[in-house]
Parts: sequence; structure tokens; C-alpha cells
Amino acid sequence: MVLYSGETCPFSHRCRFVLFEKWMDFEIHNVDLKNKPKEIFDMNSYGQVPILSERELILYESNIINEYIDERFPHPQLMPADPLTRARVRLFLYTFEKELFSQVKIIESQDTTSTNEKNILEARNNIKERLTQLSPILTKNKFLLGDDFSMLDIAIAPLLWRLEYYGISLPKSAAPLQKYAERIFSRSAYIESLSPAEKLMRK
Repeated sequence: MVLYSGETCPFSHRCRFVLFEKWMDFEIHNVDLKNKPKEIFDMNSYGQVPILSERELILYESNIINEYIDERFPHPQLMPADPLTRARVRLFLYTFEKELFSQVKIIESQDTTSTNEKNILEARNNIKERLTQLSPILTKNKFLLGDDFSMLDIAIAPLLWRLEYYGISLPKSAAPLQKYAERIFSRSAYIESLSPAEKLMRK
């Protein structure tokens, strides 16, 4: 099993996190995001990472990759066993993409026009507001699903790690969210999942 991963890509980071949570035998091939080799486009016509390759199977899109890994290697289980809860988790994951990671893509855009600068400021504010709204859930819960660490925590962790790097400061009311983030960052699998470039993102 090979993961083609960008060293600073938050979506690749999700997949590295899952692989280390499973303590599996896998390889990581780092991809230069500014000079992607032809094989990346051969495997994914969109030219995006992460990409998972296993024998004849090629998958892309981080949430699809992670759910496949979780089903293929079910211990520890990261998606709920109950169909109703699992459906709700998938809906949350979709919401994260629409409301949070769509804003991340704006922040990471290489466009330096004045119009885009305004879009980046707006994206930072949108992320700040949305994350602050999540904070009350974590006043009592250890993780987003309660006491159980899950795919939801994995999906959001790369963003929480990059907040300072993205120029986002959370208000004091988001203190429960920040404590939650530190719980994730202290996990051995999370520490192992960090690339050298990602380690430099936080002081």
C-alpha cells in the first residue's frame, strides 16, 4: 500500500494520520506539489494528492481513502458500526468540506491578486466563526463523537494544526476546542503522521 502525499497538504495529512492510527505496513511517497510528476496525473486526472495505490486499486479524495482503509483494516475502528451514526458522521464530513476545507483551499491559493486577498480574509473569518460554533460540543465531550475518537477528529485535525500558519486566531470562547486539539496532537499516531514541514507550522 502506497500513499502519494504532499508534505504540507492538509488532505494528505488526514490519510497519513489514519495509516499511523492503524499501525499498518505502508509506504509514503512525497510529491512535490509545485512540480507534480506525470504519474500523479496518470493515477488521478485532477492531478491532486493524496492518492492511495494498492495492487490494482487507485483511490483519491482523502475521505474516500480513509473510509476504505478503515473498512479494509477495521482495528481500531474509526467509522461508527451503527448505520445511523455512520450516516451522520458522513454528513458531518461533507459539512467540513463545504464549510471549512473549501475555505482552506482559498487560503492556500497561489493567487496574489487584491481580490483574492479579500477572499482570504473572508475565508479566515469563516473558519474562525465555524470552529467557534463547534466549541460548545467539546465542553463535555472528549472528542466530536463523545468519548470515542473517530474519523471526524481525523478529518478536522490538520486544519486545527494549521490555524496559526493560516493566520487564524480563535477567541477565548473557543478554549474547549483548543484543549480538544491538544488532545489530538498528543496522540502518538498524530505525532508520527507529521511531515518535517508540518512540524515547522507551529511554534
